[in-house]
Amino acid sequence: MAATLVRIARQLPLAILSPLFVLLALPALWLTDVCWKLFGTRRTPQDTLPDTTAASVVIPNWNGKHLLEKYLPSVVTAMNGHPRNEVIVVDNGSTDGSADFLRDFFPTVRCIALPRNLGFGGGSNTGFREATNDIVVLLNSDMRVDAGFLQPLLDGFTNEKVFAVSCQIFFSDPHKRREETGLTQAWWSQGALRVRHYDDPNIDRPFPCFYGGGGSCAFDRRKFLELGGFDHVMKPFYLEDTDLGFMAWKRGWQVLYQPHSKVWHEHQGTIGKKFSRNYIESVVAKNFLLFAWKNIHEPARLANHFLYAWSGALLSLLAGESRERASLSGLGRALLQLPGAMATRWRARSLAVVGDSEALRRPMGGYFRDRFQEVQTNPERLNVLFLSPYSICPPIHGGGVFMYEAVKQLGQISNLHVLALIDDPKERQAHASIVPYTKSVEFVVRLEGQPKGIGALTPFAVREFFDREVEWLLHRQIFLREIDVVQVEYTNMGQYAGPYNRIVWALFEHDVYFQSIGRTMKSFSPSGRVKAFMEYLRAMRYELQLLPRMDEIQTCTQENTNYLLSFLPQLKDRIHHHLRAGIDTSGYEFSPRPRRPKTMLFMGSFRHLPNQAALRWFLREVMPHVLEQEPEARLMVIGSDPPAAHTVPAFNGAVQLVGFVENIRQPLAEYAVFICPILSGSGVRVKLLEAFAAGIPTVSTRIGAEGLGEEDGLHCALADDPREFAAKIIQLFQDPEGAAAMAERARQFVSEHRDIGRMTQALEATYRSVLAAKQQR
Repeated sequence: MAATLVRIARQLPLAILSPLFVLLALPALWLTDVCWKLFGTRRTPQDTLPDTTAASVVIPNWNGKHLLEKYLPSVVTAMNGHPRNEVIVVDNGSTDGSADFLRDFFPTVRCIALPRNLGFGGGSNTGFREATNDIVVLLNSDMRVDAGFLQPLLDGFTNEKVFAVSCQIFFSDPHKRREETGLTQAWWSQGALRVRHYDDPNIDRPFPCFYGGGGSCAFDRRKFLELGGFDHVMKPFYLEDTDLGFMAWKRGWQVLYQPHSKVWHEHQGTIGKKFSRNYIESVVAKNFLLFAWKNIHEPARLANHFLYAWSGALLSLLAGESRERASLSGLGRALLQLPGAMATRWRARSLAVVGDSEALRRPMGGYFRDRFQEVQTNPERLNVLFLSPYSICPPIHGGGVFMYEAVKQLGQISNLHVLALIDDPKERQAHASIVPYTKSVEFVVRLEGQPKGIGALTPFAVREFFDREVEWLLHRQIFLREIDVVQVEYTNMGQYAGPYNRIVWALFEHDVYFQSIGRTMKSFSPSGRVKAFMEYLRAMRYELQLLPRMDEIQTCTQENTNYLLSFLPQLKDRIHHHLRAGIDTSGYEFSPRPRRPKTMLFMGSFRHLPNQAALRWFLREVMPHVLEQEPEARLMVIGSDPPAAHTVPAFNGAVQLVGFVENIRQPLAEYAVFICPILSGSGVRVKLLEAFAAGIPTVSTRIGAEGLGEEDGLHCALADDPREFAAKIIQLFQDPEGAAAMAERARQFVSEHRDIGRMTQALEATYRSVLAAKQQR
């Protein structure tokens, strides 16, 4: 508490002035933009292919004689492969005799001795101007390199768009967490740039990254100088390379990570020894702000930045400083450099040929493939990525059955890759049955305890499935597997879709989420209805904004399609209801009779709330009427995660909770009547498809049979009133011939219209049609 009070007292003047800081900086940057639009000109990139037969290494040095003595020999050895290779050390006004040491012990190394310290950026820029080769490798003085590190870097410059190729970075201590790998990623969140390094051993070829580290990266010298090199506004250190990488992407260029070029960062540099931690942190905070002031040119994004910067700085005053948010000291330091930020913003606008949002996308593997790599119009076999929010195996719920069947069928006619979220690592083992149908299967254990997001506009059911690890794997797979089509399961996973130009994104709406919530609301208490109504509004907003981003949308029923088209009529050519909600009818033996008399079967996963509500309604409202007319009637309840026995009325043994069964085909062939008393939800009930295929006569509510049984008695008996529902069951008990005839009609219907083999053939043809159309745009 005392430390907090001292911090508040010291920074109170800055806190009072902070609104003025924002009121000065934001209008100044907007004024810069207005003037640039009136008088500025955009410079056309001069894209040329560099000469990669030789390279120059540039090493900035400041009082690092001991580091040069230890690590420079590995660099000199690695550069012996070509006579035009050169090593340049730029000595930033050292006072430890570094320049004399180099002349005495490394005569082949060019030493450029500067009279004063120009900082990391200034020293590096000097080295680039002095270099004689098209490729310049920038190394820290505490970097040890592999003997063969150079050639993979040179090999990365495969086209005129490549700006930089970054090394893979290791630490000498193998037990130390690899916080720095060279495989960089960045995203925009809460008004600021966020950056991280990924450690992914599956990356086995040059891969896009956000920026090349300033101490372990090869650059196209001409492009580097065209961008102006490292910006002096970032001095004395940190974020110069991040800023340069983003400028390169906005210039339309590429930055790549090369896993086969290996270096070891010893982290014995001089910055941490010469400057205090507080000073370093304040510089970092300042430079993150200046990064935005220079590079963020979209007005809404810039305004968002200032809102979060000011509120974050005030929070830092109370809670302490963190790299996750701005600080008052950083805001003050940045404001002192506002004139320089305005000048460098002008230059950045003149160089940018790509907008902020697009430049943030392109370093991600999926977007990179979409923008820069060839996507074939009609490949022999499509490369399909199947994205699921749940375990696919065992298929214990309706959506699981649809996914399992689709994976088996798609895997036979395409190169199928699966990425699935699971709740427990043990669930991996259950997916062995789909491995023969796939080229690869990846899992992510779903995060729990996601923020409640009070006041958030995104539905909770969507927020709880957002995971940056999933996002990373998705983009990695699209790039490495050369994906043509991404098949997204469930609306909540649609959040990973984006503006792709050539790769096809398809979404299977297992149910229409906001419609499902709307149908469920009446079953809640008054307070629960308010909460459900808010989720309904969020879901409607999310879903109606999501669907237009999709190239292909699959629904379960014509009713679902019509419902969506009532909101989005412009999507009539993209929404199809005949491609996914099916089963392998050949896997179900048709057994209309004989069946155990006077028995009923309820089946479904009790993780699914509509199944819980359906069973409660049936037991409370329908079962008494059934027993009243047929006292010997029995109900079998089958499904995973059943309710506790003491919570379910047993009706003197007339109700049996069986729980999960491995093979549901046996009970489907045994019992007399299948019941589907579903009262809410949306989509096709896979339990009805299975019942139809197995030949068990069925009684359902109209919502339960949506898309399958519009006419009472044609494929199944329909009733919504409890007494009528009970009467339909009794009628089937008493008329086995009529029940069998109805079951035969149901089997014929599901075989002709809901067979997954036929549907998947049509699905694959639809993929091809959409893919070809996208290539022609």
